[in-house]
Amino acid sequence: MTPLFALATSFLWGLADFGGGLLSRKTPALTVVIVSQSLAAVVLGAVVAVTGAWSEADARLWFAVAAGVVGPVAMLSFYKALALGPMGVISPLGSLGVAVPLAVGVALGERPGPVQCAGIGVAVLGVVLAGGPELRGAPVRRQAVLLTLVAAAGFGAVMALIAEASTTVTGLFLALFVQRVTNIAVGGSALLASVRRGGRALPDEGARSAVVAALPALAFVGLADVAANGTYALAARTGPVAVAAVLASLYPVVTALAAGVTLGERLRGVQAAGAGLALMGTVLLATG
Repeated sequence: MTPLFALATSFLWGLADFGGGLLSRKTPALTVVIVSQSLAAVVLGAVVAVTGAWSEADARLWFAVAAGVVGPVAMLSFYKALALGPMGVISPLGSLGVAVPLAVGVALGERPGPVQCAGIGVAVLGVVLAGGPELRGAPVRRQAVLLTLVAAAGFGAVMALIAEASTTVTGLFLALFVQRVTNIAVGGSALLASVRRGGRALPDEGARSAVVAALPALAFVGLADVAANGTYALAARTGPVAVAAVLASLYPVVTALAAGVTLGERLRGVQAAGAGLALMGTVLLATG
C-alpha cells in the first residue's frame, strides 16, 4: 500500500501547488495560504469533533505543531526565491527536500534493497529534471539559492514530522488539524507584519469579491494539501519512509502536466525526460 498512498500524495500535492500558483497570480501568496488553510481547518475541526479524535491527544502532537511552524516558513522562503531567481533553477532545487525524510529513514535503520536503491536514484533525478533546470543564462543570486535550500529543508522536515505525529487514523485527523491551526497562526502573524510594513493582503481591485469568488478554489487547494499530508503519513506508516518520501516527491511532474493540460504549457525536453525517469523510478520502487 505504500506506493499507492505515496503516489496519491504526489498527485494531491501537485494539484494543490498548481491551484495555489494560479490563485497567487491575482491574490498575494500569503493570503492564499492563510485562507486555504483556514478553510481546511474548519473541515478538519468538524471531522475531529465527529470522530472524537481529541481523546487521542498526546505528546506526538508536538510533531504536528513543529510541522505547522516549519511549513509556512518553507513556503514563504520558496516564494521569495521564485521572485529573485529563474523558476527553471529554483523549482528543481526545491525538490531536493526529499533528502530529509530519506535521511530520517536511514537513521531509523531502513535499508532499501538494490532495486529500490536504483529506483530512488532514478526517481530523484527525474524529479529534479521535471522542474526543467536551466543550465545556461544569467547567474542566480546567492540569496535565491540559499532561500531555496531553506525551503527544501523545510518541505522535507514537514514530511518527516507529519509521519511521526500520530499512530492511528483518528489521531492523524487531530494531528492535521493542529498542524493547520499552527500554519494559520504563523502565516497570519507574517501577513500582519507584512501589512504593517505596507504590504498587500488583498488584490488591489475588487478585493472582497475576488476572494469570495475564489473560495471554492481556495478550499480545494487547502483540502488537497491536507489530504496529501494524510496519505503521506499513511504511506510512511505502512512501508519504508525512503520509498514513501521519493514517490511523494513526484508532485512537480503532476504540476507540470496540469499546467500542460489546463494552460496549454508545453513540457520542455528536459521536463519530459524527467517525467519518464520519475515513472521508471516509481516502477522500480513498487516492484523492489
